[in-house]
Amino acid sequence: MSIVIVDDNATNLLIIEKILFKAGYTDLIMVSSARELYQLLDMDSPSTVEVPIDLILMDMMMPEIDGVEACRTVQAHERFRDIPIIFVTAMGDSNKLAEALDAGALDYVMKPINKVELLARIRSTLRLKFEKDWHKERDKRIKYELDLAKQVQLSVLSNPFKDEQIEISAVYKPSSELAGDFYAWYPIGSNRYGIILLDMMGHGISSSLVCMYIYSALKDTITSICSPEGVIRELNGRMNQLHNSDNLINYYFTAIYMVLDTEHRTIEYVNAGHPAGIALLDGDVKLMKEGCCALGFFEEIEITKGIIPYKEHARIVMYTDGLSEWLDDDQEEGIDKIIRSLKAAPDHDPDGLIERIYPFAKSGSPKDDMCLVMITT
Repeated sequence: MSIVIVDDNATNLLIIEKILFKAGYTDLIMVSSARELYQLLDMDSPSTVEVPIDLILMDMMMPEIDGVEACRTVQAHERFRDIPIIFVTAMGDSNKLAEALDAGALDYVMKPINKVELLARIRSTLRLKFEKDWHKERDKRIKYELDLAKQVQLSVLSNPFKDEQIEISAVYKPSSELAGDFYAWYPIGSNRYGIILLDMMGHGISSSLVCMYIYSALKDTITSICSPEGVIRELNGRMNQLHNSDNLINYYFTAIYMVLDTEHRTIEYVNAGHPAGIALLDGDVKLMKEGCCALGFFEEIEITKGIIPYKEHARIVMYTDGLSEWLDDDQEEGIDKIIRSLKAAPDHDPDGLIERIYPFAKSGSPKDDMCLVMITT
């Protein structure tokens, strides 16, 4: 427990030292000016290492640099912002005391010093610091665990895929440490590919966990069931397994799942409450709107499958609502902006498509996760 005492009067330093020492505070550092305090804290150092000081007791009226200015300087420094400061002063001016508290001090004790009052205020301030340090340490641990979870989440996303028949890749821009968007693609037979993009309700820890729950069943579901209706029905059942009467929140997600057959040149898909996918087919544009409601609301759902044939080449874009809403509050306007950008983009360049979209976007950072998947045959 390290306490720094700052006072230009040697007698005051001695009195406070004896009071604290008798009370069991033995790690005491005495300095006689604000400049000595700055040197002790090594304030000019670029180091980010926190200084092992638990409390500063400081006189308010000191020559050259007074206590209020010193307090303001210390509190303005990132490394020392969490060190509590108590003024020990004979200054009884309420305006000056208010200025001291506004500068960042947590408390003050009037001179002549009342031993009981001084120790009580020190104990109270140190309790607050202990609580603050505990929360800081907990936040560091949570941040570490969130970073680890983010790495795990990103590691299970499908890697870009390319062969003689098809090219698939994605651009993913989560708005928080953990996101609720997810995409995956799997070969499901000769010249057939199952591709899904989903958007879990909300974002953050809970959405990410539910997303990983769906992921755990995704590959087996897609490769064994294959058909868009069957896959969507199975995923809806999985979501309903999470629900019970005690839940305050029923989670749901929107999705587009499609089966692309490059031999027969067909796109079969189901849109489960998701923004419409865009298919650019030999110069013509088709919107992928057929499907059902979002998954997780109802045990039984009615599903309509969409089928889009193409002749030579297809370029398909699926995206989450974070992208369309960032472009325009009106979803249809957002889709039009994506279509215009898609027509101007190279054959397969999702990153370039995002760059072309940026001039259409609202000012400021996106408020929701953004994900875009591009498929080119």
